[in-house]
Amino acid sequence: SYFLRHARSRNYVSESEACKLESVPLDFGDYHPLKPITVTESKTKKMNRKGSTSSTSSSSSSSMMDPLSSVLDGTDPLSLFAAAADPVTTAAPTDGARRKRDKDESSAVGSDFEPWSSKRGEILARYTTTEKLSINLYMGSEKGKATTTGSAVSEKVRTRLEELDDLEEGSQKELLNLTQQDYMNRIEELNQSLKDAWSSDQKVKALKIVIQCSKLLSDTTVIQFYPSKFVLITDILDTFGKLVYERILSMCMDNRVSLPDNFSPESVNDTAKETCLNWFFKIASIRELIPRFYVEAAILKCNKFLSKTGISECLPRLTSMIRGIGDPLVAVYARAYLCRVGMEVAPQLKESLNKNFFDFLLTFKQIHGDMVQNQLVVQCVEIPLYLTLYSPAIDWILQCIAYHAPDVLLTEMMERCKKLGNNALLLNSVMSAFRAEFIAARSMDFIAMIKECDESGFPKHLLFRSLGLNLALADPPENDRLQILNEAWKVITKLKNPQDYINCAEVWVEYTCKHFTKREVNTVLADVIKHMTPDRAFEDAYPQLQSIIQKVITYIYDFALLFSVEKFLPFLDMFQKESVRVEVCKCIMESFIKHQQESTKDPVILNALLHICKTMHDSVNALTLEDEKRMLAALINGFIKMVSFGRDFEQQLSFYVEARSMFCNLEPVLVQLIHSVNQLAMETRRVMKGNHSRKTAAFVRACVAFCFITIPSLSSIFTRLNLYLHSGQVALANQCLSQADAFFKAAVSLVPEVPKMISVDGKMRPSDAFLLEFLCNFFSTLLVVPDHPEQGVLFLVRGLLNVIQDYTWEDNSDDKVRIYTNVLHLLSAMTQEAYICHVDKVDSNDALYGGDSKFLAEINKLSETVVSQILDHLKTLGKEETLKRQSQLALYFFNTILAHGDLRNNRLNQLSVNLWNLAQKHGFADTKTMVKTLEYIKRRGKQPEMSHFTDLALRLPLQSRT
Repeated sequence: SYFLRHARSRNYVSESEACKLESVPLDFGDYHPLKPITVTESKTKKMNRKGSTSSTSSSSSSSMMDPLSSVLDGTDPLSLFAAAADPVTTAAPTDGARRKRDKDESSAVGSDFEPWSSKRGEILARYTTTEKLSINLYMGSEKGKATTTGSAVSEKVRTRLEELDDLEEGSQKELLNLTQQDYMNRIEELNQSLKDAWSSDQKVKALKIVIQCSKLLSDTTVIQFYPSKFVLITDILDTFGKLVYERILSMCMDNRVSLPDNFSPESVNDTAKETCLNWFFKIASIRELIPRFYVEAAILKCNKFLSKTGISECLPRLTSMIRGIGDPLVAVYARAYLCRVGMEVAPQLKESLNKNFFDFLLTFKQIHGDMVQNQLVVQCVEIPLYLTLYSPAIDWILQCIAYHAPDVLLTEMMERCKKLGNNALLLNSVMSAFRAEFIAARSMDFIAMIKECDESGFPKHLLFRSLGLNLALADPPENDRLQILNEAWKVITKLKNPQDYINCAEVWVEYTCKHFTKREVNTVLADVIKHMTPDRAFEDAYPQLQSIIQKVITYIYDFALLFSVEKFLPFLDMFQKESVRVEVCKCIMESFIKHQQESTKDPVILNALLHICKTMHDSVNALTLEDEKRMLAALINGFIKMVSFGRDFEQQLSFYVEARSMFCNLEPVLVQLIHSVNQLAMETRRVMKGNHSRKTAAFVRACVAFCFITIPSLSSIFTRLNLYLHSGQVALANQCLSQADAFFKAAVSLVPEVPKMISVDGKMRPSDAFLLEFLCNFFSTLLVVPDHPEQGVLFLVRGLLNVIQDYTWEDNSDDKVRIYTNVLHLLSAMTQEAYICHVDKVDSNDALYGGDSKFLAEINKLSETVVSQILDHLKTLGKEETLKRQSQLALYFFNTILAHGDLRNNRLNQLSVNLWNLAQKHGFADTKTMVKTLEYIKRRGKQPEMSHFTDLALRLPLQSRT
């Protein structure tokens, strides 16, 4: 009991003043922290880090300098390492080398060129078949394996010639009736066989596999699968070309140093050149045109080993070879492969690529010839489907030609296409491959060309779709914009097939949103609803409909304007599938949170977004993942925070009440609503400046009631505890004393329910640390809470202490005693004449009791119980395994007495000395901490009326750990 009878009397105002930093007047002069630094340079060659950085030199730099760089004398250690590791790069390149490098960089294909690899997957997915396929496989013989040691060269040559003859002698096996997947598996097996043959030094076998695969490209029996077959076979050709190139390159290594990237033929040794020529001679002896063309194109890059002009001479010859291919589909894919290889090895040789395309234009009319028509009749393939088979090849050829091409060349090519009849296919590829800016600037010309196209061939809606894709990327002339939309929509709206319609409409919605008002957007949305509602066609078009919504909210992010678009909400009703509908709602809410700058009370926006949030909320069920719940709750909370009715606080509370009933399954939303209502109560207090009228007093009580009945519905116990405390503080601030008591009582009664382990971020953790933090906050609040006239002195503190006493703490935990020590801080503060803090217009116990002796006697009884509990616990820690905990707690209690006790009292002084000695008794005290604590006591002893601290310091010995 002597602890609080002799609690130190505190004057909080004077203590606060004493703790403030001393203010020293400073004459800034010309100094300003944001002003550029003027660094004075020293005349010495190197600056000493430890020496002064000032200099008597008069030369100063007014420009910004980095003081760290100046210490390094202009050198960077990392740069020095790099220079030492690679002396070649530090040498200044000659002008000729620099010019050559710049030329190479300008001729190389940049990152803005879409590579073939990005188109591969799309082609394989688009061009499929259910028909049966056949494939000819090469059956390798044992002759091709490595010859025995000592065999003559002539024997080796004879063996290889026999192997090549095998191909003519029927060493093949035809596999029939393969499904598409089986066919793809067989091709992959061939690719692997090629690699295996190469790695086992069976080069002739590898060549045979490649020739056999190339032959497959002349087969168009299942014509709709041809583009995918081309992709699969050319993968093998690419592998072969890479193996041959790397093999010859490895033969050029001199002393384990490989050739540089830009090597010249002169630096290639004779052995490598001979091997390279041997490959070209082997390929030249292939009798059939198509395999000979493809295999030579695959190793086109190897011409670099023979001569500087090898590639530029070969490209025109290979281009001319294609003229011998009779089937226009096979020929156009051969041209595509040549362009593909040409762009990889010599992108600067555009003339050959252009010649390739103009050759194609000359033979374009073959597409509509009798041979093709007869073939299509046999295979039961319609002309529109057949023409789409050309698109990947022509798109690629045009992309290669159009890359960094001048407008003059593009215009010339466009004019040539215009002169051809039935040119819809070409026109579509031109719009796919040419720069969007070029197409957009000539939009009306393209529309005129589309109109002239024959509808029976390539569908016009695909042409308008391609045009729309360009106009989404680049803007057409302003005067033409409305006419372009009208011309396009005339065609689109007449489409009967819902899938064709939605594929086109999806593209043109973006153009409409980008350049027109809500009236036009509304018209387009209405048209989409009209086309997609019959027979529930929308069920097959959810991805396109989602894309339309995404585009609309991308361009119309003013939600007042968006919801004034009459057909927007009916458009949302087409999303009948729940998972899709929720995704769309999430997109809309993300856009709202991202773009809504100011709070809103617009009833149109509120009703629409409440409906959307309700849709998201109702999708939550027992199987919903926690991450998904968190995301939905965050979006709904973002919306709730953006709603404000200004000074109409009652309307604001009504909105929160409605939101609570709508979103009761998402706990984070309920938590946000409680915080929002508490904020509303405090805003009311701020407006009334703390002087509530009868009306506002009733309103804040309604806010408090909202929180009180909502908190119990939450599942997380610490969320409930903290909200009870927070809401109680709000009630207290608004002079709702009985309501505040109710909150605090609820918190006290909830403490026993705290489990030993709680889930934190999906992991189970002990709850002690969280409970300790909460109780410390709770005790701090209880200082200003006035006693209830009918409940007795400190009824809340007593109730909480009883709960703490009965709570089952962990055996190895000292949290209970740490809480008791913190209770002593509270009780010490309660004995002061004036408390350290108050709630405005609420009388705390210092005013209610006025330092009454009975009140102080009650506090002393309470403190006696607490101190005895602490000392008893310290005694129980006397065992060897708990001595370290005893030392820490003794020092913790010592510091409490130091801060809050009146050490002029002999008994209290002696207790503090005993605790100090106990902390050091078994050598577990941290010497550094003890030294600093003793220094603090000595400093306090030098202050006025604090001489007893000096006497205390003399009684506190420092013991060494030994």
